[in-house]
Amino acid sequence: MFSHVSPKSEYSALHNLRWLFILRNLMIFSESLLIFLSTFGLKIHLPEQQLWLIVLLMVAANIYTHIRLQADDPVTETEIFAQLVVDVAAITLLLYLTGGASNPIIWVFLLPVIITAIMLPQSYAWYMVILTTTMYTVLMTFNIPLPAIEPHAPTQHSMYQEISNYELMQQAHAMSDRHYFNLHIFGMWFGFVFSAGLVAYFVVELAIALRNQERSLAEARENALRDERVVSLGTLAASAAHDMGTPLGTIAIVAHELEQEYPQHRFPDLHEKTLIIQQQIDRCKQALSVMSASAGEMRAESGRMILLTEYIDEVIKQWRTHKPAAKLNFFVDGWVASDAQIIAERTLTHSIINILNNAAEASPTDKGIDFHASWSLDELHIIIRDFGAGLPPELTDLAGKHPVISKKRGLGVGLFLTYSTINRLGGKIRLFNHHDGGACVEITLPLINNEISDDQSGIG
Repeated sequence: MFSHVSPKSEYSALHNLRWLFILRNLMIFSESLLIFLSTFGLKIHLPEQQLWLIVLLMVAANIYTHIRLQADDPVTETEIFAQLVVDVAAITLLLYLTGGASNPIIWVFLLPVIITAIMLPQSYAWYMVILTTTMYTVLMTFNIPLPAIEPHAPTQHSMYQEISNYELMQQAHAMSDRHYFNLHIFGMWFGFVFSAGLVAYFVVELAIALRNQERSLAEARENALRDERVVSLGTLAASAAHDMGTPLGTIAIVAHELEQEYPQHRFPDLHEKTLIIQQQIDRCKQALSVMSASAGEMRAESGRMILLTEYIDEVIKQWRTHKPAAKLNFFVDGWVASDAQIIAERTLTHSIINILNNAAEASPTDKGIDFHASWSLDELHIIIRDFGAGLPPELTDLAGKHPVISKKRGLGVGLFLTYSTINRLGGKIRLFNHHDGGACVEITLPLINNEISDDQSGIG
């Protein structure tokens, strides 16, 4: 009947069993305290041996649960429900020996129902409702009463005694009845406080779990939307690269013919301009190559694993071809971990170069830009700062979420693609304004640990 139909993961079931172990410890402590207070504090005559035997059985069950938590076998929901059934049986025996349904802590049957409803699927919760209701009904008929505290009235025989003795007995009965009533009221109060606290705790934990789940879903939805935009941009990039390849090839042929027709010794100015056109055509071809790589046509050299120091040198050299006249203040603090390695992806290189280009355009020529790089064996930290007017608030708020037009020229997608690339590689990027002026871009990227790479190279 209790088939294992579990939508939860193995980790979730193990986590629930660990919580059950903690709650059972709390129940053992509470019941031991109640037995001690009832027998030694309230002087209630209870079947102590039987009660302590049940407590010891619960301790043995919890020792088994502790050993089970250390095992490697997966925990099933049926196993968790079986342990809850054991708890219900122990609670039933304890209540049977202490007044049954008249016991003020009869509310304890609600705890297995609450725990089952939180930890297990709905079908198990209904099974637990049926089980606890049945046990409650049985205790209404079968139980060991508590004659020392149950209320009773004077017997008919006592009415024929002396009046003074009758009045004393009546007062004693009234005091006994009031003592039982106060004890019952205290038990119900304690039950309400304990139940309210336990339910509030679980409800708060459940609400926190739901908020975390909603936050994770929102982040996953945002990442999916960003990835969808990246895919669409990649498709457009591949289409543009295909459409622009033929015109650029034609222009390159014409430029080469012009170079031959107008030699340098006869037309120096025109020949120099022709060479500039050819250089710009080569740059356009390189840009189209990067667009094709972003669309999925990755080159063989893309994604290779190299030393971080070599990769930074390559990035700076490639950026110098774009901005040869720009001033760069270069700061490096990572030579202690000089053997750190990184996966040199073309898209990552293009993203860093794009940030450097934007910083160079925003910064005055005489001040240039700052490039700070520091790293350990596990993480690379880069800060690129310009000395311009800083970032507008709308750009810092929307950066990385969708393309933003931040310049008079261009489509404004470079920063969006940079965010997507760094996030895809497991890194983080942050934009902020420096307190001394200018904008800063902070990039954090994971590195390839040397020991891990050695282990991976030995596999197979």
